[in-house]
Amino acid sequence: MAPLCLNCSILPGDMSPGRSRIPMLCNSSRAGRLFDPKDLNLTDEELKLKYLGPQQTELFTPICVTYLLIFVVGAVGNGLTCLVILRHKAMHTPTNYYLFSLAVSDLLVLLLGLPLELYEMWSNYPFLLGASGCYFRTLLFETVCLASVLNVTALSVERYVAVVHPLRARSVVTRTRARRVLGVIWGLAVLCSLPNTSLHGIQQLDVPCRGIVPGSAMCTLVRPRALYNLVVQTTTLFFFCLPMTTISVLYLLIGLRLRRERLLLLRQEARGRARASDTCRLQRLQDRGRTQVTKMLFVLVVVFGICWAPFHIDRLMWSFVSHWTESLHLAFQYVHVISGVFFYLSSAANPVLYSLMSSRFRDTFQEALCLGTGCHGHRSHCSSHSLSRVTTGSTLCDMGSLGGRTYPLAENGDPEGQQETGPS
Repeated sequence: MAPLCLNCSILPGDMSPGRSRIPMLCNSSRAGRLFDPKDLNLTDEELKLKYLGPQQTELFTPICVTYLLIFVVGAVGNGLTCLVILRHKAMHTPTNYYLFSLAVSDLLVLLLGLPLELYEMWSNYPFLLGASGCYFRTLLFETVCLASVLNVTALSVERYVAVVHPLRARSVVTRTRARRVLGVIWGLAVLCSLPNTSLHGIQQLDVPCRGIVPGSAMCTLVRPRALYNLVVQTTTLFFFCLPMTTISVLYLLIGLRLRRERLLLLRQEARGRARASDTCRLQRLQDRGRTQVTKMLFVLVVVFGICWAPFHIDRLMWSFVSHWTESLHLAFQYVHVISGVFFYLSSAANPVLYSLMSSRFRDTFQEALCLGTGCHGHRSHCSSHSLSRVTTGSTLCDMGSLGGRTYPLAENGDPEGQQETGPS
């Protein structure tokens, strides 16, 4: 049976060369070790088709259309997210810093990774960027994978501290600390991406008695398969399973805290202890604001987990399966295509969630897109009524205990800290 060719740009070099009964990705670069006398009579193009598979991915057209739609939505949405956070000082808050970092990560994937993948799907070989391009591609995908999950984890920890430990949040949840954490996140992501990057390189199809086949250079795994399996399994454990478990526990604790506070407020009202209507109204608004922000970030985490799960399933499937059957081959093809779509979909989903679940993000997006002369009056009106009073519905100043004093989460006592309210 001829080697099965699959697109593998999302998992550069995830499949190493092997026997023909094992599925080979499009960037597997060496023929089998055994000499096949028929190879002497084949042309270079026939040899590449035999050992590397078709030059163009079979499902190129539908996947290309899907990727282009994701590219447009993701590039515009994440670009607007970065723009509104940079332009409006009221949005320079700890949580928005994490959202900005997440948007930058998504833009890197969409602007650099997606075009490269589409080109490789159109022409699986030869790889034209050389060894440095191969290292860059592998490093890029691995870094944004790790940085994204670390960003989401840090965001969840920040939300937990702000809701469950509001007094401590005054000194912990600050812009200075958020910038430092983000520096550590990106540094750690690059550092932890180096092992997988070092396992990849350029190989060319080398056929016994024929030598190297011209035009067959590919960016693929060049180190022992066992090392790659170890790296993949370790990465999945420490950069997906453990973070998602931690995040789940944190949001469970946040939900329990918000529920207790809501029940306490209802009891106080029922017993007549909260007689001042203005105080009750303020507490309801503050509770609704925190709940709305937490709900939006929780949905973001759920979507993140759903989108990234196929990516890790794909890698683990190749890592653990040693004996391939026809049914496993077919299953792997579907998982591989789905993982690619969801991989990029995760980069486009966040801005859509902000628009759907945060009226302030929605207002600022509309303001950023309002470029005509008829919009100037509306822009001024919007800025004075929405941006000046809050932090965009995502960050964050939280209340202390119910009935107590409000503590804005300012940076180092900075009076610019804003009190969070519900979406308007």
